[in-house]
Amino acid sequence: MTERNRELLGLIAVGALTAMGFASVYIARQSVISTASLTYAAIFLALYFAAHLVTRLTVPYADPYLLPIAGLLTAVGVTEIYRLDPKDAFRQGMWVIIGVLLFSLTLLFVDYRRLESYKYLFGLAAIGLLLLPALPAIGMTVNGARLWVHLGPLQFQPGELAKISLIVFLAGYLREKREVLAQGRLKDFGPLLLIWGLAMLVLVETNDLGSALLFFGIFLAMLYAATGRLLYTAIGLGLFIGGAAVVYKTVAHVHERVVIWLHPWTSSPVACPGTHPMLRQDCQSYQLVKSLYSVAAGHYGGTGLGRGTFTTTGGAPLIPYLNSDFIYSALAQELGLIGVAALILFYLLFAARGFRISVTADDGFSKLLALGLTFGFALQTFIIVGGILRIVPLTGVTLPFVSYGGSSIVANFILLAGLLLVSNRANAPTR
Repeated sequence: MTERNRELLGLIAVGALTAMGFASVYIARQSVISTASLTYAAIFLALYFAAHLVTRLTVPYADPYLLPIAGLLTAVGVTEIYRLDPKDAFRQGMWVIIGVLLFSLTLLFVDYRRLESYKYLFGLAAIGLLLLPALPAIGMTVNGARLWVHLGPLQFQPGELAKISLIVFLAGYLREKREVLAQGRLKDFGPLLLIWGLAMLVLVETNDLGSALLFFGIFLAMLYAATGRLLYTAIGLGLFIGGAAVVYKTVAHVHERVVIWLHPWTSSPVACPGTHPMLRQDCQSYQLVKSLYSVAAGHYGGTGLGRGTFTTTGGAPLIPYLNSDFIYSALAQELGLIGVAALILFYLLFAARGFRISVTADDGFSKLLALGLTFGFALQTFIIVGGILRIVPLTGVTLPFVSYGGSSIVANFILLAGLLLVSNRANAPTR
């Protein structure tokens, strides 16, 4: 069986699972059986069938499992968002359509090998995108982090696209300089550290430390892969820990996040911004604590799609930003430990296929590009899930392909296209 036929069978299975998911939610919400869920599944399957046709035409030798996995994750996200708010699900569906369109255009018209020649432009573009939320006219602050840009009716997070631009720059620069970097000549670190330092400075300035952790992790992973020098990784981790300690003591938003992470519950009232002293679980850590209760309520098997409790008796949401930052909590309650463990396994499978592409690629730029895209995807998943489960401090990054948000959906479809392009080149028969 060819790669593309495997991909098609995977997408058909995803379509069937989508139909069952929407049917469960529709029955739970409406208390009736309807063919509407089959309509949603048919539209979803048609969209991914169109994406499959593009992959069959442009990347016939690419990995056959990445697109079905992305389809499954997207289906889980849209289904859960529909369960929480049908209007948001419609908007998310529109962003998925835009994401598939950009995915197709990337496969059709982008020769990724030519990107290496423009690595410095991509580095500067990453800095420019990260600077946008800091501008007073268009930048927006949400939950203490200034990472949104508002242009008329359009709101987006430029950091999602900046991540991909920075990975392209790092792949090109590290491929060119890896030999001299491995020798430890300080002058060759100049342009690399300059662009990276500017990126980290902008991230700290905007209080978007979740993305700072993500970008720094990508940087260290790609540096180690290019040079093979574990010492550089150790030095980088040391610098990060030292910098994090300084930021913890000087930036109030970061200090608050760490305190919430370490001590979400208190037995006596503490200072609560904007109101009288209260228990921390009723104030700063309210969102995290409620999400932990939601995860615990799912037990092993979950309550079932559409049957979770996410609002008060008056209709007010129990967990703010549930469909974006905390959608994992909703899924954990309705799918249970078994369901979300399966979800995490699909993320691990996506990462495993991505790393396999990096290993099989036949040139340095392709290897580093695939590694950076895959590691960024995996690390972002760990950061958001780990934050919700109190493994790491809570940050505002999204769960790839699942969380509500157009910027994340579009960026991840471009990431997926990049991996398929590298995979196709690596697997194509030698002429």
